[in-house]
Amino acid sequence: MKEGLKIAIGADHAGFDFKQGIIDALAANEIKDFGTYSSDSVDYPDFAHPVASGVESGEFDFGILICGSGNGVAMTANKHQGIRAAICWNEELAERARSHNDANILCIPARYISPEEAKKIVEVFFSTEFEGGRHANRVNKIAC
Repeated sequence: MKEGLKIAIGADHAGFDFKQGIIDALAANEIKDFGTYSSDSVDYPDFAHPVASGVESGEFDFGILICGSGNGVAMTANKHQGIRAAICWNEELAERARSHNDANILCIPARYISPEEAKKIVEVFFSTEFEGGRHANRVNKIAC
């Protein structure tokens, strides 16, 4: 896995329990935790927008967002230009999100995978390079 990355992370209440374990797994990187800081019910856009803004501005290399299904945070993050947020619930999807789609935000569905699987997905996501080539042509067509 790459080290020395600047990574923004955020989660709603459904992802709260996963977040610290992922932060611990990424200890060789610079991590900014945008919350939430408890399992009390919160609104996922309150965490997805700051993470996406940080990646969009270049302050962070990548982002990680965690909610129950991964859908809400992905939809929110993908409203930002230059963000390619991908929902990944297994290692193969994480590999493809990076290698084919140059995803810069990993969205994890906490209600559908285990914390151990989430860590494996994070490992693969941050170990995979974008292939470029024909994939770069496609990725370059995403922005509006």
